[in-house]
Amino acid sequence: MSPRVTVIGDALIDELVDERGTLRFVGGSALNVATGLCILGVPTTLVAMIGDDADGALIRAHVAGYGMEFAPTLTPLGTGVARSERRDGEPHYSFSEPMLHRVLDFDDTQRRAIETADVVAVSGFPLDDEGQAGLLAEVLEASAGVVALDPNPRSGMLRDAAAFGRAVEQLGGTVDLLKLGDDDALLLYGRPVASVIDALRHRYTHILATEGSNGASAHLPGRQVSSPALASAGGVVDTMGAGDAVFASVLAEVATAGLEAVEWHATLHRAMGVAAATIAHPGALLRSP
Repeated sequence: MSPRVTVIGDALIDELVDERGTLRFVGGSALNVATGLCILGVPTTLVAMIGDDADGALIRAHVAGYGMEFAPTLTPLGTGVARSERRDGEPHYSFSEPMLHRVLDFDDTQRRAIETADVVAVSGFPLDDEGQAGLLAEVLEASAGVVALDPNPRSGMLRDAAAFGRAVEQLGGTVDLLKLGDDDALLLYGRPVASVIDALRHRYTHILATEGSNGASAHLPGRQVSSPALASAGGVVDTMGAGDAVFASVLAEVATAGLEAVEWHATLHRAMGVAAATIAHPGALLRSP
């Protein structure tokens, strides 16, 4: 039987605004990661919040189209929208009311998907909400699989950066693999990711650090492995999906090989190639090199 990944986190509608007008895509970090895993051939279940509305139907259709299983929490607030204006290829976000009040019920169906998965990945979650953070820790502790976390904070949804950062640190006893980007570290700790690795290694045995054009590194027990970015400046169209593409690529290898058997040099090089192909196109859909 093929290994299965359950991805927990955000699913929403991305509105991309530029001088040509507004485009709408199905998106959200968890949905992007789950979609990427499906593209890479890994059976995947998505646990996310949507509304019982037209945008929620778009997300359901997208999920079904990629063959993933879906265990949603329905909110009366409606499906969330992230509005993104591009400046030099970089996204600048604002968020609709549902995204400011994100919640997952963790009902029986969702808990079953988490408990039975070979890998559980969290990508985009309101860790500064004490109740939600507590529920997440509870369900992750019940997982028998590898647990990975990309906290993916967003300034427009972040209510308490200090609380969010503390929650990331507290999950270190439960999470096996932490992914942290440079922007995330700056937002949570006021420092680039390279300067917070040592502190986080007291809580995490495996850390995947991404630094945009400077590439990525894996900080492992007793060693560190790095890979340069493979994208050229002229090949960057839209960086929106870069981090999610890297996370999906690494998770696919973790699911297939097992965390302790990952060949990190090859895995990081492959992930950088996937990221380069993804950011050469508009939107966040994972692309293979």
